[in-house]
Amino acid sequence: PSPKISARQLREWLDEGRNLTLLDTRNDYEVEVGTFEGAKAIGVDHFRHFPEAVEKLPEELKQQPIVMFCTGGIRCEKASALMQELGFSDVNQLQGGILNYLEYVDADESRWLGECFVFDSRVAVDRDLAEGGYVQCHACRRPLSSYDLKSPDYREGVSCPRCIDKLETDRAARLEERRRQVTLARERGTQHIGAKPSKPEA
Repeated sequence: PSPKISARQLREWLDEGRNLTLLDTRNDYEVEVGTFEGAKAIGVDHFRHFPEAVEKLPEELKQQPIVMFCTGGIRCEKASALMQELGFSDVNQLQGGILNYLEYVDADESRWLGECFVFDSRVAVDRDLAEGGYVQCHACRRPLSSYDLKSPDYREGVSCPRCIDKLETDRAARLEERRRQVTLARERGTQHIGAKPSKPEA
C-alpha cells in the first residue's frame, strides 16, 4: 500500500510550496461542491471509471509526487494500489481523507475551497464540519446549490437541472405523485414516510 500522510503534514507541504500534485479521486459532482485549492480532479462521474481516467493522466506524473484524497480515505486505498500497478512511483494518501483534514486544520489555513460532499442527510459540510448549504435531488441524488434551486428545472422531490433531460416519463410521474403526497402531509402537519425533515429556518 502507498504511504499515508497526516493532515498536519499535508498542510506543511502546502505551506512550503512543495512540488506535488493534489489528486482528487472523487466523482465530478463531489468535486463541484468543493476541493483543495490547485487540486487536479481525476474527472469521473463514477469511481468505476477511475482506472481508465488514470490511464489518461500525463506520463510525466508517474515520476512526480502525488497526494491523492477522497472524502474519508477509503476510495484512496483502491485508487493508490491501482496507480502503483500502472507505474506511478510516488503515490501518497491523505490519511482519513478530507473530513479528517478539515477536523484537524483550522478553516482559515486549510486551503479548502467550498464545501465537502458527504454521503448522509447533511449532503455537504463546510470547512468547520457544520452542515453546509446544499440539498440533494431526490431523483438523481446530485447535490444542489442555492443557484440550482432557483432553476425552472428544479421541482422539489422530482427533478433538477442535472437530471431533467434524463428523467423517464413514468419515473417523473411517480416522483411527482410522491412530491404531492409529501406536500399534503406537510399541510396536515404530519411527515410523509421517507421524507427528509426540512432544514429549520435560519
